[in-house]
Amino acid sequence: MDVSAGDVQGVPFALPDEQGGGSGPGRQPQAVQGTRSEREPQAALRRRWRTASLACGWRFPDDWDVAEVDLVCSAVARSGLDGAGAALVALAHARAAAGTGLEETLGDLAALHGVLQVGAGTSAGEPSHADTLDAIAEAADVDALPTRLLRIVAVAWAEVALNDVGATEVHDSLTGLPTQAYLRTRLAELYREAARDGVCVAEGHVLMVISLGFDDTAVYLRPAGMILAADVLRQVFDGGESHAVLGASTVVAVVPRSDEVARRAVRLRRDLTERFAVDPQLAEAGSARVNVVRLPSSHDDACDLLESLAAR
Repeated sequence: MDVSAGDVQGVPFALPDEQGGGSGPGRQPQAVQGTRSEREPQAALRRRWRTASLACGWRFPDDWDVAEVDLVCSAVARSGLDGAGAALVALAHARAAAGTGLEETLGDLAALHGVLQVGAGTSAGEPSHADTLDAIAEAADVDALPTRLLRIVAVAWAEVALNDVGATEVHDSLTGLPTQAYLRTRLAELYREAARDGVCVAEGHVLMVISLGFDDTAVYLRPAGMILAADVLRQVFDGGESHAVLGASTVVAVVPRSDEVARRAVRLRRDLTERFAVDPQLAEAGSARVNVVRLPSSHDDACDLLESLAAR
């Protein structure tokens, strides 16, 4: 459906809670006179759009107001929704940057589309507030959005969202350690280097593994145990070693193979025991095992090893 600027100039319906009281039933909507400021129809559209978006499922009212909303209202007032592509792109960027999900962003666009559809279809007496919202809710269907608008908003949202994902470090939120995906990449680098130099990875590196065990009745203590294990691992191996968290109960480090490995494994066991002893519940219900694991001959086998450790 094409929507022209004239569809919003006349303020075709009013929502009483937004307008400070609406016209009585049966009154004709008042047209905006040519002498009125251009800001008035934009402000009216903005109020109706916000009310419609909240009624259609926008979850946090305080997050709706961004400067780009005014750009969209201005563009729609000038050129209609089809002519507001650039402003909608800016709004989609702002929504993604603020952490708004794609579904909610498209729902907000559908609310605007519903407002304009209901406004364009109002020809007689002004409907009641409830009837108006019901009509908008029925019209505000994401599946009914023009394909072009749906595409440009979704693509614009994804541009920012994917950039944010690419800029995010691959770290586990609980322990702060890198994830298994990171460790696979790091191991791939080691295996490529070893192949170039004609040596075996296992000759130069080993896998230091901390595995936690908890009684079935105390699994709720596991997150605390993982935080302690990650902290101890970082303290003992505080150089260029590659750390990672595997699954729900295992943290590991890829460390250079040397005479220091055995001594550091002993220190890991001692420090973990001391840290667990601080909390009587952890000391009673949990345990930590430290193992030095030989790396396999190929990267694929190393990835299989990580999977088996993560499944513990």
